[in-house]
Amino acid sequence: MRTFINNHIQFKKKNIFDMVNVFLLTVILLLIVYPLIYVLSASFSDAQQVIAGNVYLFPVDFTVESYVSVFKNQNILRGFLITVFVTFFGTIINLIMTILAAYPLSRKDLNGKNIIMVFITITMFFSGGIIPTYLIIQKLGLINNLLVLILPGAISTYNLIIMRTFFQTSIPYELQEAAFIDGCSNSKALLRIILPLSKPIIAVIALYYAVAHWNAYFNAMMYLTKRALYPLQLVLKEILIQSQMTSMLQMDTDSLLQQALLGETIKYSVIVISSLPMLIIYPFIQKFFVKGVMIGAVKG
Repeated sequence: MRTFINNHIQFKKKNIFDMVNVFLLTVILLLIVYPLIYVLSASFSDAQQVIAGNVYLFPVDFTVESYVSVFKNQNILRGFLITVFVTFFGTIINLIMTILAAYPLSRKDLNGKNIIMVFITITMFFSGGIIPTYLIIQKLGLINNLLVLILPGAISTYNLIIMRTFFQTSIPYELQEAAFIDGCSNSKALLRIILPLSKPIIAVIALYYAVAHWNAYFNAMMYLTKRALYPLQLVLKEILIQSQMTSMLQMDTDSLLQQALLGETIKYSVIVISSLPMLIIYPFIQKFFVKGVMIGAVKG
């Protein structure tokens, strides 16, 4: 009887915990999702309705005028293509460099790897500063060169540590020793054993790098002065400035009120445009992303 009562009490406590947990997670979900829904609805709503505060969940007086106005700007398409180029090739270079650095640092037979990791870790806390970095970039001839958006950040120390930890803890070292006994070289061991077993962490790191490239604008703002080389984020940043809206919409002074109203919805449109590609890609690698994050959380 006492056992039954204890089990009943534990069951009730578990139910209460589950109810509270579901409630809190639902509140957090609403807090995260509602701003996204509002931005999407506002971008398709009439500007006067947005300013009047009549937009809550669904578009009011549905219109695509703000999107039409944004895509009339020829810099948008060019900036989009540049960002796709930088994101695609930048992510490939990031993965190659990170894997080539993480694999040897994960090996037990690498002498001095701890000292190397100390120097690598120091870069997470200290840097040369903006001016010395700019002078180095200038000396390398990377000013007004798209490579400046890729090469300076070819390896992220944080991502390197994650991948090295994965190699050390999630892939048995005995597999590598067996491969070496069979005459396998280091490069073949990496390509045929390590990488096939590392798909989850590679997907996670690829997503980290791709999102970073897609959202990056600071390096472009620092090192690119030619407007023809501006990536999407820098172009969209300029569109949000009132002076850039005037040149984009090509309105006269009699249309300032209409311009101001349209500008209110344009800022929501550019947010949707800049966020949509990453939102489309994420579902395709979600299973790898979740698995990779959990592996890093448990064994890192």
